[in-house]
Amino acid sequence: MPYPPDAMSDSAQGTTSDTSEDWPAVSAVLTVLNEEPHLREAVCSVLAQDYPGEIEVVIALGPSRDKTDAVAAELVAADPRVKCVPNPSGRTPEGLNKALALTGSSIVARVDGHAELPPHYLRVAVEAMQRTGAVNVGGLMWAEGRTDFERAVARAMTSRFGVGNAPFHVGGGEGSVDTVYLGVFRREALQAVGGYDEAFTRAQDWEMNYRLRRNGGLIWFTPELRVSYRPRGTLKALARQYFNYGRWRAEVMRQYPDTASLRYLAPPTALAGVTVGTVAGLVGIAVHPLLWGWLLPVGYVAGVIAGSVATSSQLPWRAALWLPVVYPTMHGSWGSGFIATVMRYIRRGRR
Repeated sequence: MPYPPDAMSDSAQGTTSDTSEDWPAVSAVLTVLNEEPHLREAVCSVLAQDYPGEIEVVIALGPSRDKTDAVAAELVAADPRVKCVPNPSGRTPEGLNKALALTGSSIVARVDGHAELPPHYLRVAVEAMQRTGAVNVGGLMWAEGRTDFERAVARAMTSRFGVGNAPFHVGGGEGSVDTVYLGVFRREALQAVGGYDEAFTRAQDWEMNYRLRRNGGLIWFTPELRVSYRPRGTLKALARQYFNYGRWRAEVMRQYPDTASLRYLAPPTALAGVTVGTVAGLVGIAVHPLLWGWLLPVGYVAGVIAGSVATSSQLPWRAALWLPVVYPTMHGSWGSGFIATVMRYIRRGRR
């Protein structure tokens, strides 16, 4: 059963008070690595929240190669609400747990170093939490690019053809979901499941929400929480990001087999089909006509072209030209990461 609504405010009765005593303190936690270009904006978007209660920010600092640490030091010097904690491994779940250990607020908001919160974010999240009894409230990961390439990636990351139908990517009405982007949590719920699982370098949000749901918690999505997100700026970085997404999705499914779904199996299945079909077609050219081998590769290319055209509206033409490259990169990298992980476990099982 979901956690019951509590008395943190009277918003459920439609008479929300704006005195700070009626609003719980919120601790925002970030774990960052090489985030010099974005860290200041991310932290300032938390400190500038239209939220009556107390706010603090704890930054877990990984071993960055840029000036992230210097930016963090400036933020700490400028505002006593900002603290830092070392995260020598640089791994996200370890950093989040280290940051959580320095906080004492009843509400914990996870913030990404690439993200910028809208001014009403914490207020809306806390009100929704009280109204629904949810243990975690979150919203849209709204990718917004600045370069032509980033704009194309942003469009792909907010389209069903690019990433499926998850509400935190493509939107929808508010309600119960499997997972949300970032999230505003009840501290007691995080503690009840032992915090973030440090075995998950990626997919730790999905895995955490799975354990919260298994423990009887409600995960609540509301489209009002639209968080600006800067997508990766190069094709190589995008491929690495989605390879890791696929790799860790396979790890989640291995540990929790009941989480398998067609949405997560589609990219590796498509990649395998296109690869086998291409090989069969090439063999046919050299040995014997195997025209059927080209059905899947040609069909996928046609689908990418159609998907690119359908999602190119409102994009500058230079950005639209990137879509036929971005979609296969996302699909193929996700699928190859998934397959590589499955094959690794198969090889281990044969030893």
